[in-house]
Amino acid sequence: MGKVFLVGAGPGDPDLITVKGLKAIEQADVILYDRLVNKELLTHASPTAKFMYCGKDPNRHSLPQEDTNKLLVNLAKKGQVVTRLKGGDPFIFGRGGEEAEILAEHHVPFEIVPGITSGVAAPAYAGIPVTHRDYSSSVAFVTGVINKNIDKDSYWKHLALGPETLCIYMGVKKLPEISELLIKHGRATDTPVALVRLGTSEFQKTVVGTLSNIVEIAKDIENPAMIVVGEVVKLRERISWFEEMPVESAVAKLTYQ
Repeated sequence: MGKVFLVGAGPGDPDLITVKGLKAIEQADVILYDRLVNKELLTHASPTAKFMYCGKDPNRHSLPQEDTNKLLVNLAKKGQVVTRLKGGDPFIFGRGGEEAEILAEHHVPFEIVPGITSGVAAPAYAGIPVTHRDYSSSVAFVTGVINKNIDKDSYWKHLALGPETLCIYMGVKKLPEISELLIKHGRATDTPVALVRLGTSEFQKTVVGTLSNIVEIAKDIENPAMIVVGEVVKLRERISWFEEMPVESAVAKLTYQ
């Protein structure tokens, strides 16, 4: 029996991989990696390691999740050390929980290696702390793409007057609807909003507005991008740092699939 490491590769900057995550890459016989994994990380693998791309693009899945699950089990049962490399953190909208369930069901040894999620890293590189003593003592990591069985109004009503900071994944295409529903359920129209595209990479771009005008301001922003809603966005004016660095100083080279 082999073993599976479910590893968070971080948000894009290859230097943000954890030491344990890097070790899992180095010792892997097979690496299954996603679309948002910086391919520079693959250069740390053994020369004999095999690579399998199983990323999920916004409009198509190159490998269905069920097939990925089976592949993890089958490879491990053949004695392989498998590193499942995911952008961000495997347990934050990374379907790592589903994969861990399958591995446990089939009695396959596995380890979870957390990674830095883009919900924290992208705002940080844009100069936006997700919590701050003067602005926000609570934060929620939410998805803009919700289960069909969940009522949209109830979902956003719960969030509109709940956590002071919202970090919204996979929400760019739903931005008009999200803004409308947050306002409908009580968030002030002048609540600051930021979109951070390709956060922590050399191509990072940030736009800032409010719930009332962010749709127009961010009309040219495409996925992948993190949406941040809350008063903490105001701090960007004071502590923005990464995008002001000289290009040659930026360590994040964007080498995605």
